[in-house]
Amino acid sequence: MSAVNDTKLTRAVFILTGIAGQENTHVWISIVFCVMYAISVVGNSFIVFIVKTDPLLHEPMYIFLSMLAVTDLGFCITTMPTILGIYLFNSREIDLNVCFAQVFFIHTLQGTESFILLLMAFDRFIAICNPLRYASILTMSRIPWMGLVCVLRALALMIPFPFLLKRFQYCRGNVLSHSYCLHQEVINLACSDITVNNVYGMFTTLSSMGLDVLLILLSYVMILKTALSVASLKECFRALNTCVSHICAVLFFYTGEISLTLIHRYGKNTSRLLEVLLRYVSLLMPPLMNPIIYSLKSKHLHAGIIRVFIKWRISLTPISCRTHIGHENMNHPTHPGP
Repeated sequence: MSAVNDTKLTRAVFILTGIAGQENTHVWISIVFCVMYAISVVGNSFIVFIVKTDPLLHEPMYIFLSMLAVTDLGFCITTMPTILGIYLFNSREIDLNVCFAQVFFIHTLQGTESFILLLMAFDRFIAICNPLRYASILTMSRIPWMGLVCVLRALALMIPFPFLLKRFQYCRGNVLSHSYCLHQEVINLACSDITVNNVYGMFTTLSSMGLDVLLILLSYVMILKTALSVASLKECFRALNTCVSHICAVLFFYTGEISLTLIHRYGKNTSRLLEVLLRYVSLLMPPLMNPIIYSLKSKHLHAGIIRVFIKWRISLTPISCRTHIGHENMNHPTHPGP
């Protein structure tokens, strides 16, 4: 009894929460999440496969896109077990160490994706503002180093999170308001002084996503200035058209996070349901929409997908049919026209 009343009791597990008040529809909601995850995993895996196997797509823009797809796959792998566990099996308990690991991976992947979007903005900036030096600046030997810096920055900033969380005791309840663990929500359950975590969390946000979004905005200001200075309106639209997919990816990634920040800061009376839905949108929509947008908008990627399907179709054609077609071509050679 004394252990129960002890205000310094350390919780062994946290309790995750689905959409409050919608418990009777969890099965139907799970179908939506399953479809979203299936499309995200297949779409991003296909992007990685296409870019890897098609030599014509071995360019900086598409290598950055494959990095983005790998990061989106990481989001799916990190959040899928807890989200589907709640809606499919009503499995709400999560061990503290597992929760801290999820905090680390989610925030590391967010920092990584933010930096990749910055690299993609830099790619478009060089391609439009300084096209003559594009090949000399974004060389194939530099791209892996850029990716390595991207990952190392995110790791360096997020590694302290699990250790800072592990030193606390949690006595203010153990029920989380989301289907996964986030740093700010976990520390609010601690019964210790969380000033260091709050300051460090603000520092990581400003030095990663905050700085990245400012640099992305600056790059697009320069891109727009350069595009508007072009004499031909057609050339101007052609240059800006190459940025549409990236702009959509940036909006999908940052809109949810910025909206949540504003709600936490100013929207004290905002509906809890709206906050939960925005959190799902900020984590699940980028992996879902990025491969769809790039596959539809990028002509070179679209052509690469068609080439892969043609190769698959030829490889699946029976050998006898291919031999018969080859004999017909030999017996009836095609003569070039005049």
